[in-house]
Amino acid sequence: MKPEIRALLDKATENLKAAQLLLQNGYTEIAASRAYYAMFYVAEALLLSRDLVFSSHSAVVAAYGREFAKTQTLDPRFHRHLIDAEDLRHSGDYGAGPVVMREQVEQVLHSAQDFIHAAEIFLTTPDK
Repeated sequence: MKPEIRALLDKATENLKAAQLLLQNGYTEIAASRAYYAMFYVAEALLLSRDLVFSSHSAVVAAYGREFAKTQTLDPRFHRHLIDAEDLRHSGDYGAGPVVMREQVEQVLHSAQDFIHAAEIFLTTPDK
């Protein structure tokens, strides 16, 4: 695994841990943002494994969908969860939607953990 990919996965794990701590301490909206970033870094790592790099969040999300969800290389639910996490982050960061609920963030945290785990397996399996 390229060091850059490992660094992104480590960053994803760090953001997940931070999100968990933030949620435990009542910072629901900030936790939603960190949980989204955990998933975003996973998507970037997976795309980088195919030498694909993008400069915008929307490009990363779309490319992940095209490369991994549409092809069913990884479970397509991860793409949906990434999109939902981004929407939740927008609600929390920009007040662009309804109030972010603790239960929503807990679900995103669970999805992020599953996504990190699936990416680790995918990226360390020979002949992927």
